[in-house]
Amino acid sequence: MYNISNEKAIKIGVTTFAELNYKESDLEELLRKNIDMICDEEESMLIVGKQVRNSQHGISDLTAVDNKGNIVLVEIKRDRKDIEGRREAFEFQAIRYAASYATIEDPEDLVNKIYAPYIEKYRNDFEESSLTSAELGTRKITEFLRENGAETNFNKNQKIILVASDYDEQTLSAVAWLNSNNVDISCFKMIPYNINNEVYINIEKILPLSTYKDYYVNFLDSPIKGSSQKKGFTRRSLPKINEMIEWGVVKAGDKIVAKGREEEGTLLTNGNVEVNGEETSMQKWLKELFGWSSIQTYVFAVHKDTGKTLSQIREEYMEKEQEGNI
Repeated sequence: MYNISNEKAIKIGVTTFAELNYKESDLEELLRKNIDMICDEEESMLIVGKQVRNSQHGISDLTAVDNKGNIVLVEIKRDRKDIEGRREAFEFQAIRYAASYATIEDPEDLVNKIYAPYIEKYRNDFEESSLTSAELGTRKITEFLRENGAETNFNKNQKIILVASDYDEQTLSAVAWLNSNNVDISCFKMIPYNINNEVYINIEKILPLSTYKDYYVNFLDSPIKGSSQKKGFTRRSLPKINEMIEWGVVKAGDKIVAKGREEEGTLLTNGNVEVNGEETSMQKWLKELFGWSSIQTYVFAVHKDTGKTLSQIREEYMEKEQEGNI
């Protein structure tokens, strides 16, 4: 990261969470409240557990359900030293925990074992209700799965997300190999910077990539090399609302309606929306409206005039552009 004020490029040094006196529990709480930091606007996520203990006394950091119905395990370590100092490999610990989640039979089982205790612990985070924690959990998970079309796919697969400020080569090599063998596991870097006594965090997804071979650790030579990306659009590089406004397929002043709801906002030139006289991002507006931890913004934002979701509008435009380039 560089500061380019006064026409001079001054490198801003990265720090560590240990140097900042951040504990692992601090990062867990940060992501519990802001899981959209590591799952972009193309993914819905519902946090259902924190510090969940399994039958073998293992404790997983965060548990969630995504828009495909997968149970998601989020494992967090502060810094590279925390990973290297472990007796058990970071990724292997996560695999063991994910395997225990494979035994969750149905949403009711999830609610009873994980979600209801979570709601009970963080009851102040939920809307006022006369429902018990189990009843509220059942209502929320049922709605989440139904709205995302994942009712019949619940827990068919498990997903692992590893989060740390940095990784050792052995962990990256293992994760790359697991990915190439169809294990859904990803690595995110949360890189902290201390600038004028304020902490800034840069989020970077480093695995999976479109190719994994550059991350394999060679027995003779083990540096981490860059990887060339395939041409075309990938899920994490899909154009955002700013590009859609530039294309002219949507414009400032258009009404955006929440899918299946009556609430609406007005699209602004910067890609945010104005709702009830206040400016907010579409992600934040829709996330709070549906009560989820993160939301597929473009799937649940409907262009009022056309009746199409922003995802449909974007896809149609991209297909026309692609056809024009053939």
